[in-house]
Amino acid sequence: MNRLRRSENCYHPWLPFISLLGKEVNRFCRVYTQTLITPVIIASLYLFVFGATLGNRISVVDGFSYAQFVIPGLILMGIINNSFSNTSTSLFMSRHLGNIVDLLVMPLSPLQIVVAYTLAAMLRGLVVGSAVCVISMFFATLPWFNPWAALSMAMLASFLFAQLGLIAGIFSDSFDGLAMYINFIILPLIFLGGVFYPISILPPFWRQLSQINPLFYLLDGFRHSLLGVGDLSLAHSFIFTGILCIILFSATVLLIRYSSRFRS
Repeated sequence: MNRLRRSENCYHPWLPFISLLGKEVNRFCRVYTQTLITPVIIASLYLFVFGATLGNRISVVDGFSYAQFVIPGLILMGIINNSFSNTSTSLFMSRHLGNIVDLLVMPLSPLQIVVAYTLAAMLRGLVVGSAVCVISMFFATLPWFNPWAALSMAMLASFLFAQLGLIAGIFSDSFDGLAMYINFIILPLIFLGGVFYPISILPPFWRQLSQINPLFYLLDGFRHSLLGVGDLSLAHSFIFTGILCIILFSATVLLIRYSSRFRS
């Protein structure tokens, strides 16, 4: 009896949350060649193509080489892809293999579940983004106009796409369905959001259409933080991104709490 009471007194209310967070971090660390090294290699190939071959030959923004312009987009692309993939793949596999039951019986609130998945995804995304940033130094030097704003925007980007990954993981019924979100939503948003070109060079109609793309605000804010130039003000980018993060975070918590698909 005394031993039972002692074990009850040792129980910490945040232990399930820490356990889930640790599980998610260990999951992508165990397969680091796939989750960390491969994305860095892919980004390095982009850097080689646009940095070593085109970097000093063309310029799309006055005062900056093309390599300097495209590097912020490639860093953010690595953060976005890996944050999204971490939450979407993990949650989908839990549902697909049936071990979502283990998560449901844990004394965790929907808020704690979302935060644990999100923190693990942000860690993976920011690690990949940091590695790409270090490698990019071999191709071009960035002025780092506002490092703290750049870090904040990178964290907002990873947070935002971690929520999108959770939503995709809830609604996907197969690997093909999960790939559809990446191929038909994430990649078009990235490539049409201004990773490889400034929207200021587009005709008026396409420029206005690009401003509907939520990723444009992330990319422009992050590039503005690093280079000091952008199509929008930093405040504009942060406000729009922050509001979008709050909306998607709230939607994800509600889906975890009420959606029957999360439990199936």
